Amino acid sequence: MRKKTYAVAAMFAAAALTLTACGTDDGAKPVAEVSAEAGSAKAATVLDKPFEKPDLVLTDTHGEKYDLREETRGKPTLVYFGYTHCPDVCPLTMNNLAVAKKQLPKSEQDKLRIVFVTTDPERDTPAALGTWLKGIDPAAVGLTGDFDTIQAGARTLGISVEPSKKDKDGKVVSVHGTQVIAFSPKTDAGYVLYGEDATVDDYTKDLPKLIKGETP
Repeated sequence: MRKKTYAVAAMFAAAALTLTACGTDDGAKPVAEVSAEAGSAKAATVLDKPFEKPDLVLTDTHGEKYDLREETRGKPTLVYFGYTHCPDVCPLTMNNLAVAKKQLPKSEQDKLRIVFVTTDPERDTPAALGTWLKGIDPAAVGLTGDFDTIQAGARTLGISVEPSKKDKDGKVVSVHGTQVIAFSPKTDAGYVLYGEDATVDDYTKDLPKLIKGETP
């Protein structure tokens, strides 16, 4: 199953975005198929028309309401949609961000908001999200809630999210976009996009600029 998607009109000239299909079957070997497109060697895509921050009100790992716009207003913010049962791309992306973040001075680490929004809310309860993120970056924000709300929020960023389902072999498959969107502390707009190929070195190089709202 090869899938690809493109963001809204502002992104047509930028790059092809990817969807990842991941499956697990209670200890069986994970299944993951990722569509790939040849693109620029540069990890960051600076958007000519930045995305508006999604109007998402969800539930955090403490079971409290979390208004994404209000809670991250004026703060450098990285948003990623994924799920804790993902066998590959999601933990890799979040670990890359966590490792790069640790290279920053403490004062800059405190400014940065990394927000992980689950695409599998049925299994990713607040407690499950909290446990998973604790092993990666305890300061990261984990959000869960109604799937339709999450899907609609992702779509405003050109990110496709599909409901989790079982394939013909009974494996649970979740398909979701793999982009990380960086929001500026100056404008609160999503002005930089990273694909799944972004590395720790890419984020380490770019984070100091993103925290200041500069273009990497």
